[in-house]
Amino acid sequence: MPLLEIVQTHYVNATIRLDESTAEQINQYAAFLHASPHEVVDKAVAYVFSKDRDFQEFLRTPEASRVPQKLRARRVGSVADGTPQQNGHALNAVPELAKPAKGAEASNDSRARS
Repeated sequence: MPLLEIVQTHYVNATIRLDESTAEQINQYAAFLHASPHEVVDKAVAYVFSKDRDFQEFLRTPEASRVPQKLRARRVGSVADGTPQQNGHALNAVPELAKPAKGAEASNDSRARS
């Protein structure tokens, strides 16, 4: 029997919007815990899900398996330090987040020409 048990964690990148004050508190809580904001959000959401008895009951219903997937998620690799990876390489930015919003390119170009 091995002395260590290694649990592979499978990460996804998801794009969500947060209230500005919530995002600030996530950063502050991450600093308080000496953790990443990703870990704070992941653990906080998992904690709420585990403590909500009504939600736990809902999960046992057939309806729970028929919920449409509304959260945009992209699968990435797994790594023990919590850094999202894809094809063995650390992801520094989510491409969807790096792209300007529609119409933003045009307004940025016009400002650059001024």
